[in-house]
Parts: sequence; structure tokens; C-alpha cells
Amino acid sequence: MSGIISTLIQMIKEDIKSIDKIKGQLVSERNLVLFNDDYNTFDFVIDSLIEVCDHDPITAEQCTVIVHHKGKCTVKAGMLAELLPMSKEMTNRGLTVTIK
Repeated sequence: MSGIISTLIQMIKEDIKSIDKIKGQLVSERNLVLFNDDYNTFDFVIDSLIEVCDHDPITAEQCTVIVHHKGKCTVKAGMLAELLPMSKEMTNRGLTVTIK
């Protein structure tokens, strides 16, 4: 009987570690990264950054130029819950983004 109890206790401890790891991933700051493509215009990307990521026009233009020349740019930093809807909307607009 004590073998079963120790196995159950060990399983519970492992589950708690997994939950703590997931919680840490949800609350740690992430980056929304925009990648260059050959399809979208500068104006479209700038407008999207203003509308979706709440950039001011100058920041949106600077990010767009960085993406064009370097291939990618972090366009927003924040919690995963904040970045997921932005990522989805940018993807819906045909832009290539990832959360890192």
C-alpha cells in the first residue's frame, strides 16, 4: 500500500512542477517578431503596426524599415495573452509573425 501512495505522491509532485512551468511560460514576457516578405507594401505594414500593435507612425515606419533590411524585427513585447490576439490579427492580414 505504501508503494502506491509514494507513487501517487511522486506523480502529484511531477504534475505540480508541470503546472508551475506552464504558469511561468504564461507570465514571462515574450516578443512578437515580424518577418519580411515580398508581398506586402510598406504602407500596408505600417498601417497594420499602427492598428494592431498600437504603434505611433514613426515607430511603425522604423520597424518596417528594419524588417525590410534585416529580415525581421521585434514589433511588440508583452505577455503571451496580450500578444496572441495581435499575432492572430497580423497573420489574418497576411503578415508573417511569430511569438518568441
